[in-house]
Amino acid sequence: MTGIIIGGIEHSGGGNRFSLLNFYLARARRIVPALLVLCTVLLILGWFWLPATDYRALGFHIFSALGFVSNIKFWKEAGYFDAASHEKWLLHTWSLSVEWQFYIILPLVLLLLWKLRPSRNFIIGMMAVGFMLSLGLSIVLSPIKASAAFYLLPTRAWEMLAGGLVYLLADRIRFSYIQSKSLEAIGFLLLLYSIFFLTTAAVWPGYLALLPVIGTALVLLANQESKLTATQPAQWLGNISYSLYLWHWPFAVALNYAGLQQNLFAIAIALLLTLVSGYASYRLVEKPVRFHLNKVSLKPSIIGFAVVVLAVALPGLAVRLQDGVPGRLPHVDAIFNEANNRNPRMAECHVSGSKPIPECTYGGNKLGAIVIGDSHAASFVRTIEKALPSNDLNVLDWTLSSCPTIVGFKDKKDQSYRCGDFVDSAVKRLSKEKSDTPVFIINRTSGYIEGPNEPDRSLEIENPNRYITSPHEKRDDEFYNEITQGIIETACLIAESNPTFMLRPIPELKINVPKTMGSNLLLYGNPSRVSIDINEYYDRNKRAIEAQNTAAKNCGIKILDPLPYLCDEHFCYGDNGGKPIYYDDDHLNERGGQLLMPIFEEVFKERKTEATLASK
Repeated sequence: MTGIIIGGIEHSGGGNRFSLLNFYLARARRIVPALLVLCTVLLILGWFWLPATDYRALGFHIFSALGFVSNIKFWKEAGYFDAASHEKWLLHTWSLSVEWQFYIILPLVLLLLWKLRPSRNFIIGMMAVGFMLSLGLSIVLSPIKASAAFYLLPTRAWEMLAGGLVYLLADRIRFSYIQSKSLEAIGFLLLLYSIFFLTTAAVWPGYLALLPVIGTALVLLANQESKLTATQPAQWLGNISYSLYLWHWPFAVALNYAGLQQNLFAIAIALLLTLVSGYASYRLVEKPVRFHLNKVSLKPSIIGFAVVVLAVALPGLAVRLQDGVPGRLPHVDAIFNEANNRNPRMAECHVSGSKPIPECTYGGNKLGAIVIGDSHAASFVRTIEKALPSNDLNVLDWTLSSCPTIVGFKDKKDQSYRCGDFVDSAVKRLSKEKSDTPVFIINRTSGYIEGPNEPDRSLEIENPNRYITSPHEKRDDEFYNEITQGIIETACLIAESNPTFMLRPIPELKINVPKTMGSNLLLYGNPSRVSIDINEYYDRNKRAIEAQNTAAKNCGIKILDPLPYLCDEHFCYGDNGGKPIYYDDDHLNERGGQLLMPIFEEVFKERKTEATLASK
């Protein structure tokens, strides 16, 4: 692209002015037709196979992908409670949007620079400056604003500027045969290292993204008649690479929907279908459409693109505005909708990152209870509100996303993580305002001690990011002792000023309950119960339970046990009466919280009895 722009600008001096519209139209001919076909296919299949909640999301994702702003959309969706990446059919189009945004801006910048100083050397220098600024911004933002650094153009532009610099420098640098092969080998080693050794635990993109980018640059700079890049299979894959890119992710999402993401045979079939679909898209859409569109003049081309894009984008928007067109799959929708059956004030009251905690109250005008903890605590605020003995009382919401009730808790990868400071200030306030108001401590405790138990997050287990005094390289005895001691000491500090209750860990079912039950009903005609063995629950939560027991023994904290309401003697279940009681894999929804209301009603009943006896 850089070559097309620079070549066009240089030849403008001969009377053939570089045309921005023709440049943009050429990009549209290359990108839009195959993308339109993919979006149309997904929109049609989604009508028959997607529940309203997912079809609603797909509709707006289609609209944003065709507007080439899906990277911004996915950045805004990148919250803790949003759909997982493997549930978004067009998630991969974020990079297409970034690329489109880049190639809208690049010719404008290069035209301006050429006007200031018509020199390739000057262009190279300015692109190098842009490369360094964007890379520096990526390195700075990745640890503190990971989603923004991942999805947005300013922190990704350097990767595409690297390609432009390679093009501009390639003709100026000559390598011997041995040098060329050495550079190519180093480049491929960097690429292989990136594939096999960079994990989801890495800060990304940041400085680590230099590895695949430099690797690619070296392969391109050393490009000869290589046995690795000039072979017929490699060239064939290169030719159809854009269509492969478009189709690969929907098949990955389909595997997840069918619960086959760990099935090697299913994965092999999905890879084969990706190749077939990519090749068909290239032969039947990309190649012929581009050939015929090249014969169409500028104005009809622009009008034609506008019409066909709107013909797909507007139905996508309509699906979003119609909330996914509910009623197409009523029984399936009833199950999937339980994923949204949660505290309607959660977005307002349960925050993450550096946002100030709103300290929402639920109920009357007089403080009746305090709930402190992470998102698991946020799931119980309304349950505890309903269990209050009087309508005059309220519940104070002291919850912060991914924040266990541990003073001084920190994150080595996130400088904006303020959990420890929040808990410290909460403990100090309670100590200063000593009262008889009960405090309920609720957390996904084992998530912080043992790490996540979801199958797709296994890479996060080995190297813990969270700590209290100093970072840990692994989950060893020192790490376990520090975290469990932090749980005990913080709970005991709270118990010095207020009656304190700790809820035993909620069973973590590892897979999304509404999605799994709904998908099974849709695909196989049976919702199938999601459950874990009761022994697995106790093995998973052994350290958390021991810490709670120690806090109860040392500080008089009372333990609340949810298992009689969620489990039988053999299994813990994700549903009750055929309806999910979780909104994902480990958070109870409002239906699930309602099952546990007797626990909290009993707390207030006992406290009322104790107060009555004390007054006599």
